Amino acid sequence: MTSQGTSRTARRAAATYRAIVDAAEEVMLEYGSDALTLDAVADRADVAVQTIYNRVGGRSALLVAVAERAFDDNRQYMDAAYAAPGAPVDRILRAAEAYARFAAERPHQFRLLVEPPDEPDALTRIADLVAEQNNKLAAALADGAEDGSINPHLDPATAATALWAAMNGILALTWRADRLRSDDAQARELVTTMTTMITQGLFTSTR
Repeated sequence: MTSQGTSRTARRAAATYRAIVDAAEEVMLEYGSDALTLDAVADRADVAVQTIYNRVGGRSALLVAVAERAFDDNRQYMDAAYAAPGAPVDRILRAAEAYARFAAERPHQFRLLVEPPDEPDALTRIADLVAEQNNKLAAALADGAEDGSINPHLDPATAATALWAAMNGILALTWRADRLRSDDAQARELVTTMTTMITQGLFTSTR
């Protein structure tokens, strides 16, 4: 086969891969991760199930591919917040705002990262992706401890995990089906309240 033929074959394979992952993402966005089956994706992508196995893999591989794409979206929000100039505290507050915005604008992708499907490969990969972002938060916290703006007695990694979990708890209120559900505006207000409590303190100085 000529190099031109090989290149054409590679392009077709890449296009098929993208079409399959697009279809998997659409199925998840519309119906949730439980609905992600090879048959459903094959129907949506108009390919044979065997083609999915050949180009992507099984269900776990599909979930990982969709999670990777979701995290790429998340990375665009978060990296911009961390890269902007300013003191460590400013970077942390911008990151909190960016995370809340990602949850509001990409709710299904956010939920996939917060509530990963019970598939070993997907769980492992999503945990790795989350750890990547939490490490950036931990680094900002460490910078703040160094410049005196953040309590130096806090372990940055533990504090980063605590802040990440707290944000997830607030933002997950938008998923509730009962009267405790928060809409996007209420979730933003809760995030603002939490950041105020963290930066200014919950207790008065006379306590």
